[in-house]
Amino acid sequence: MMELYTDSSPNGFKATIALAELGLPYRLRHVRIEQGEHRLPAFLTLNPHGRIPVLVDHDTGITVFESAAILLYLAEKTGRLLPAQPQLRWAAITWLQFHAASMGPMLGQRVHFEIADAGANVSTTAHFRHLCDAALATMDGRLTDHAYLAGDDYSIADIASFGWLHIARIVGFDFSAWRHVAAWYARVAARPAVQLGITLPAPATGA
Repeated sequence: MMELYTDSSPNGFKATIALAELGLPYRLRHVRIEQGEHRLPAFLTLNPHGRIPVLVDHDTGITVFESAAILLYLAEKTGRLLPAQPQLRWAAITWLQFHAASMGPMLGQRVHFEIADAGANVSTTAHFRHLCDAALATMDGRLTDHAYLAGDDYSIADIASFGWLHIARIVGFDFSAWRHVAAWYARVAARPAVQLGITLPAPATGA
């Protein structure tokens, strides 16, 4: 049995979507960030950085934190959601890391400065909007000739990217300028496992 410690967040949704796609049994542990539960000593023994999600695999004795690492762990454990052919496999890993380095953090900062901070810092808000636009343009270019980020097959790279774009949609960011991203988003959002994953442990509200 595995345990997933998570909250309703873009990074948490990556893990819940992957587990739903793989049909793996696990116990869901709701870590309520707004109540400071991610800073409690018991949680910090699992992730000393105090961030969700955390996956504990009792079958192997392995604990994994950071959402990209969890996606890689689940893909390796099951032999799914990560292509076996080397060129496609490394395409999936490359776009997973693109998201982790250049998409997720930039969207997170944009949400903070543009939504939570109500755009009070004009230059910083514009800076992160520019970085997000550049990342989306890069992603859009990749999807011009590919159904998914790794190629023709859905992978952990798509799951990672969807988590943050789902939240960005909820808070009202407009992606219509990137039509290939918009079409990809619709394809991924239609998957039953994705629809389930974004409701666990509770749906995000954008509040």
